[in-house]
Amino acid sequence: MASEFGGELRRLRREKGMTQEELAERSGASVSTVRGLETGKRSNPRLNTVERLADAMQLGPEDRETLLIAAGLLDPGRPTPPEPDPAAPEPGPAAPTSPTVPTSPTVPTSPTDPVEQLARLVAARWQREEEQRQVQDPSPLPVRWRTAPEALTDHWDIILRRRTRDTAPARPLDLDGQLDQITETFRRVPSGRLVVLGRSGSGKTILALRFVLDHLAERSHTDPVPVIFSIGGWNPTKITLRDWLTAQLTRDHPGYAAQDPDGQSLASALVESGRILPVLDGFDEMAGGLRRPALEALNATTLPLLLTSRPDEYAAAVAETDVLTAAAAIELTDLTLDDLADYLPLTTRKTARKTALKAGPADPATNAWDAVLTELRTQPQTLPASLLTKVLATPLMVALARTIYSDTPDHDPASLLDAERFGSAEELEDHLLDNFLPTVYRHQLPQPPGARPHPTFDPDRARHWLGYLAHHMARLDTPDLAWWRLGSGLRPAARTLVTAVMTGLVIGLVDGAVSFAIGSPLPFPIVDGTAVGLLSGLMFGFGYWLMFAVKDMAVMPSVMRLRIRGRRAPIPWKSGHRHLIGGLGGLAFGFGYGFVVGMVNTFHWKVGYSAGLNIALVDGVVYGLIFCGAAAITFCFLDHLETPLDIKSAVNPRSLLHTNRRTVITQLLIGAPLFGLVVGLGAGVVVDLLQGHLGQLVWSPTASLVLGTISGLAGALGYALTLTAWGQWLVLTRIWLPLTGRLPWAVLTFLEDAYQRGILRQAGAVYQFRHARLQHHLAQAYRQRL
Repeated sequence: MASEFGGELRRLRREKGMTQEELAERSGASVSTVRGLETGKRSNPRLNTVERLADAMQLGPEDRETLLIAAGLLDPGRPTPPEPDPAAPEPGPAAPTSPTVPTSPTVPTSPTDPVEQLARLVAARWQREEEQRQVQDPSPLPVRWRTAPEALTDHWDIILRRRTRDTAPARPLDLDGQLDQITETFRRVPSGRLVVLGRSGSGKTILALRFVLDHLAERSHTDPVPVIFSIGGWNPTKITLRDWLTAQLTRDHPGYAAQDPDGQSLASALVESGRILPVLDGFDEMAGGLRRPALEALNATTLPLLLTSRPDEYAAAVAETDVLTAAAAIELTDLTLDDLADYLPLTTRKTARKTALKAGPADPATNAWDAVLTELRTQPQTLPASLLTKVLATPLMVALARTIYSDTPDHDPASLLDAERFGSAEELEDHLLDNFLPTVYRHQLPQPPGARPHPTFDPDRARHWLGYLAHHMARLDTPDLAWWRLGSGLRPAARTLVTAVMTGLVIGLVDGAVSFAIGSPLPFPIVDGTAVGLLSGLMFGFGYWLMFAVKDMAVMPSVMRLRIRGRRAPIPWKSGHRHLIGGLGGLAFGFGYGFVVGMVNTFHWKVGYSAGLNIALVDGVVYGLIFCGAAAITFCFLDHLETPLDIKSAVNPRSLLHTNRRTVITQLLIGAPLFGLVVGLGAGVVVDLLQGHLGQLVWSPTASLVLGTISGLAGALGYALTLTAWGQWLVLTRIWLPLTGRLPWAVLTFLEDAYQRGILRQAGAVYQFRHARLQHHLAQAYRQRL
């Protein structure tokens, strides 16, 4: 049936005068998919794929029916389902109060369906990332695999879903294949569970990326959406797999924090309903003590998934517990000399070839890699040739060699065969890793016409900063370089101290400046600013310690925004620990500030110690109640304005940072006046209520205005700097770490520059080093310099 379909597809395509590339472009399928269907290598085409091919060729009813019959999707003699009338009006969009997740395969989908939205966002993200990584430039390296050893594979009866009454032994599947067949290989495994094993740099992440793109290209609306998760950041002893998947999905797609009609977040609903196909990349990057509980947690679920790992780490975890239940396994193979000969000469710039030809004969076939490849073929037993052949057996090292020698005309790849410099494969690999950064920082990045000049970074300083980042990630045991966790490289006590000092300094300066501006005589602005700054630093620092530092946690970016007009649905009035801590913090700060004000007045009025203490305590109670009520009211009002981000919003590190900055600034613009207004009006109310109960209280409208203005500014700034992800980024990453020389002042620009140069990659809302080997190399070099 597959060969019949392939012949029919080829006949119809040629009748339409289309090439395989044109058909692939119009249908949205890959060229390898079209080629595989026509040659019979891809069997059992899906209905969705056949329909898209028929639409791309604009087939009539008879040809469409013939193609469906050839694919085995329509019985001969059975009428083809009628095509929709193009003149019929489309139904108008529904207006639910919140998006819903379809749970039945028969439910029709729409462009606004959260599942389909996610599929488009994931496809667009990883397509851009594949282009950034130059996977297809000039052509993909031939990543191949073979079926893994039986010891790393579950029983084939379980993988093939055989019934217990079947007596014939199950025959293992032959899963050997290459890069453009990964989706087909996965679909051939009935259990829907596949483990991809490969040594460091063998192309596991690129294979996972290609799997996602090919799977989405062939996906029907009933298929789950493949999403890549860097499993190295999962701690199975603290959070369940489904909860972690939900958190990661929400981090990279904040709009999916919105709730469905059942009160469940869209991300959670997608995970729980099986609409997500987890692609768990980097099992080997987990801490050694976590791999066994991780494998046990994976075995406790029935989720279809694809898992990547280095063989040794996976085998060690299997030896401690068991193989991944119902999972088949494949193992990536090394590149061959033929692969290198087909790939490396094509990566050399033509300008580099011309430069090389100036010193020799004008042979257009001359290539910088010719001498190296000839040496590897003719003298494979020599030490230099054997070492280089071993090193260039992985796509990672080939990519580094290409960057250093193909993209740089004055670097001769023949130096890789220097036996005096390189006595082992490790030395040769270290050479490539050491020279990668200086090479990429020599190139000037392209920039659009009229754009601001792109900043340049000294290679040695860049190495130092990248080494600190790699060391920071190693300390946190994570492959993710998240901007909101950069300050977590400091110890909790240090983070708390820096936060408290910075916050107190800012608030003290604001308080003193406002007091001086309204005409308060010296030295009152200095005394008041100092007192407010010290109290604010202590109070906000203590709040930060309780909420984050004591658990060694970072302040997470908000997945909400403030919206006053145009909300699609009312947001329920919420309360929680933020209101409680805010109220208690306001009470503590108010009591402390009032007590200090009372003592200052006591000194100014020159009253006795007993009377002065009574005045200070009364002022403490009054101010404490004022600030406690104002904080609680402000937090409740801000909560009422919160609404989830747009479901279409797929973030990258820069956009997530900017989104959080806008949210914090909006909170400042709304919260500061509100808090100040409540403090100013509440002061008069509290004084009237307590008048006579605590003695004779004196208050004036001017005092309310001054207190409200200063409190609004100071309270909003303190909250922003200590309890928001953007505020912590500002205090720790934009000020403290550059001040101590660990990072550049333009941190985000530096990270974006490293991404554009291929040192970092983007994985949703976070950066990662392009490979764990590069990260470990930089971290080790950084620690050696300390």
